[in-house]
Amino acid sequence: MQKKINNTHRMTKILLVGQTPPPYGGQAIMQQTALAGKYKYIKFIHAPMAFSKDMDEVGKFKLTKLFHLIYVIFNIIFLKFRHKIKILYYPPAGPHKIPVYRDMAILISVRWLFNKTVFHFHAGGISKLYKKLTVLERFFFKKAYFYPDLTIILSEKNPKDGQFIRTKKNIIIPYGIYDHFPKYENHLPEKQVVPVLLYVGAIRKSKGVLIFLEALSQLRSSKVPFYAKFMGKFESKKFKDKVYSFIQLHNLENQIEFTGVKKGNDKWDVFYNSDILCFPSFFNSETFGLVALEAMQFELPVIATLWRGIPSVVKDKKTGFLIPIKDSKALKEKIKLLVYDEK
Repeated sequence: MQKKINNTHRMTKILLVGQTPPPYGGQAIMQQTALAGKYKYIKFIHAPMAFSKDMDEVGKFKLTKLFHLIYVIFNIIFLKFRHKIKILYYPPAGPHKIPVYRDMAILISVRWLFNKTVFHFHAGGISKLYKKLTVLERFFFKKAYFYPDLTIILSEKNPKDGQFIRTKKNIIIPYGIYDHFPKYENHLPEKQVVPVLLYVGAIRKSKGVLIFLEALSQLRSSKVPFYAKFMGKFESKKFKDKVYSFIQLHNLENQIEFTGVKKGNDKWDVFYNSDILCFPSFFNSETFGLVALEAMQFELPVIATLWRGIPSVVKDKKTGFLIPIKDSKALKEKIKLLVYDEK
């Protein structure tokens, strides 16, 4: 009993401020994973953020978000004093003004209450946004972000956001995921007539969706067999209309399926019954590419872009192929190579 009490006494409490699913983006998933972990010497207290209920709301202003911002600030203060927490763990936004304004409001309001601040850069690029800010915006930016005690990044290939904000210490911790493949080892995949190409993530332009569609059109013209699945939600109705117009114009209706967002076993079933993951992202907040790990656990080759931290996950010609961003022809050629590869 005495030993148990002593161990409890040594527990370091950390206030994790962040969003967990929904929506089902990489950052929210990994924060949920962190909260669900079992730790010997630390205890996470969660101050939830729920600014966006779905991917099409991310980064966009809504009046309800303003009220939620006030709630988040007061909840952080309440939890800090209730649990006597000295460490603030916060995931900074990517290089978009509205989320950065949100960060500045929260951090300026509460950061001074904590002994130490940890920033975990699930999204990257705020150092690049700084150059576009006004003098007044830069003043508040510095008040909010500068001089943290620790910054965590996912890859050495990502923007040097930690160094830019004068962190005392910067470390690299790549993502890791639970392995869901073992429960599928004795299952037979669905019988495929043609190779199934898979895209996973928010269906938006900067994730390379139109580049992927152009590659599919080129494959069809070259009579390369394929069936493509898009797993995720459209960022907007406007972009959805643009995608469907492209599909109709290039006669791809019978070779493309939009599955919507999948969760749990339904999600893993889609991975297991696919053959190639295509991840042609050039998203300006991209730092890692969690979907590449998710595909690799099911032994899928990955075709991805030479962008940010993605090359630290995908090893060219070993676990897949790396191609330049916005290059549909290169994507088409690598898909064709894998489709006809007999090894």
